[in-house]
Amino acid sequence: MMSTVQVWPEPVIRVQQLSDSGIRVIPDRYVKKPADQPGDAAAASDIPVIDMEGLSSGDAEVTAALIDQACREWGFFQVANHGVSPGLMARCREAWREFFQLPLAEKQRYANSPATYEGYGSRLGVEKGISLDWSDYFFLHFLPIGLRDENKWPTLPVSCRELAAEYSREVVELCGKLMKILARNLGLREDYLLEAFGGEEELGACMRVNYYPKCPQPDRTLGLSSHSDPGGLTLLYSDENVSGLQIRRGDTWITVKPQPNTFIVNLGDQLQILSNANYKSVEHRVIVNSAKERVSLALFYNPKGDKVIKPAEELVSPGQPLRYSATTYNDYRLYIRTKGPCGKSQVESL
Repeated sequence: MMSTVQVWPEPVIRVQQLSDSGIRVIPDRYVKKPADQPGDAAAASDIPVIDMEGLSSGDAEVTAALIDQACREWGFFQVANHGVSPGLMARCREAWREFFQLPLAEKQRYANSPATYEGYGSRLGVEKGISLDWSDYFFLHFLPIGLRDENKWPTLPVSCRELAAEYSREVVELCGKLMKILARNLGLREDYLLEAFGGEEELGACMRVNYYPKCPQPDRTLGLSSHSDPGGLTLLYSDENVSGLQIRRGDTWITVKPQPNTFIVNLGDQLQILSNANYKSVEHRVIVNSAKERVSLALFYNPKGDKVIKPAEELVSPGQPLRYSATTYNDYRLYIRTKGPCGKSQVESL
């Protein structure tokens, strides 16, 4: 989807440059309101880890039930033995780490704009003067094919384009498997959610590679402000050596402890709408670190932009009335494109 805003409202500052400059106090634009500051980082904690090997070893019903429980109780879980090559995962992440270590002039060749967000970026939201997060990123489209333009992907390191495409293919395939499990768990036809997203030919998939530089005051800012994902399903390949993701659990924030070779899976707002709130997206945010940088890869599996998303009729009853009005994904995500990450206020407004 194209934005009507073609340029950023003010000069873009690369957070990595700020970090490398040796500053000891972060600029005011990055200081969060006292209520939003993370303070001392919470201890890392486990979220459900589900071994997907059970789907092919005779424990399919048990594995599906564990996924259903995680969706209803957490909105987040990790999957192990998921079918995506661990070697591919590691090579892809390291290629992107190399990209962010390139000279600024090379990275600036891919500087993005709010027209599509595609490319090298350092801010979300197009309102002038909004609070900024302590991160840089690279955003690219993978599906539908008509949106994919590998010429906008980095040529350095030389393996980056090939690895990004192969990685995205395998993760999209995994997303499709998970969507079928979620549909069955909700009592829907196996392909219901996939078809609601537009089917394999039209659904959306995009990747956001996140780079969180070292920060001299990690207790006063965030790498990514609190939000729930506006799309469908997110698979995050996190850095198991540097924790950063926090999820809201009641009134507290839990720092997720990533396991090696796993994906952190979380449900987006569109699945909350389609499931009529049987499944819910969960607020999450990212904290930063004064001693270590961090790189993570998030693949977003989303509905086709002009598909009307509304609760499945099978999940609406006198005991569970209709919870959300219908909307298209294009209309829905305009909010976050304007305001940037902003809790769960968007889905609640429906």
